[in-house]
Amino acid sequence: MLTTILVLAAIGALGSVLLFVVSKQFEVKEDPRIAQVSETLPQANCGGCGFPGCAAFASACVKSENLDGLFCPVGGSVVMERVSSILGMAATASDPTVAVVRCNGTCEARPRTNVYDGASSCKIAAALYKGETDCSFGCLGLADCVVACPFDAIHMNPETHLPEVLEDKCVACGACVKACPKMIIELRKRGPKGRRVFVSCVNKDKGGAAMKACKSACIGCSKCLKECKFEAITIADNLSYIDHTKCRLCRKCVSVCPTNAIHEVGFPPKKEAPAPEASTEPAPTTEPQPVH
Repeated sequence: MLTTILVLAAIGALGSVLLFVVSKQFEVKEDPRIAQVSETLPQANCGGCGFPGCAAFASACVKSENLDGLFCPVGGSVVMERVSSILGMAATASDPTVAVVRCNGTCEARPRTNVYDGASSCKIAAALYKGETDCSFGCLGLADCVVACPFDAIHMNPETHLPEVLEDKCVACGACVKACPKMIIELRKRGPKGRRVFVSCVNKDKGGAAMKACKSACIGCSKCLKECKFEAITIADNLSYIDHTKCRLCRKCVSVCPTNAIHEVGFPPKKEAPAPEASTEPAPTTEPQPVH
């Protein structure tokens, strides 16, 4: 019995020594800057940067020759400036973005034609049928985007059954964009003072069919395209799209859209032109001319 115990103890000690030697021999030394960058990041692990988590993003920053294409949407420019300072690289300038819901198919504009009775998931519903209305492109209203958002920045409006983004909470991580099977959510520039202009529709049907399915649909009439002087609007597959990098926020396209599919956000209300004041001077009288 004693011999067995001694043999096992010797084998255990020898194994420990071998493991120690192997670990030292094949030790992979990590760049200490990775830990420094990782501590600077917000540790949201949202995946908005394109990496599985903050640690992976920090490693990519350290191993990269420059920071082009590397950006933390949660930390923004402030965090990237700190990262660039640690690594001695120039930070890439990036405009703040925010999630935008490109569907205005409210219950009033897009009446229900059938009832879905299945799993409460947009992804599952999208794989089974077109939706509860005649618009096969619009929001399904089952809140996959709400569930996916780790910052509680998007909620469902109980009246319109459409998601609404809380801009003060949105960090543009893109989780809601990935979660939407209809691809109606995109990241757009916040714009100066939060002002944006965008087409709130993704319906690619021809004008008549789109209008029949939703009164607020884009019908591809080209009026906005003709009105834009900055080449910010394009039309493809019967659908208008405004490039937020070219848009000058003049809002001329908004006023010519016949279906109100183009939305303006963050602008002060337009001032109504004052009504002309009534004249207080008495109306001139004409005296009858004498007849000769």
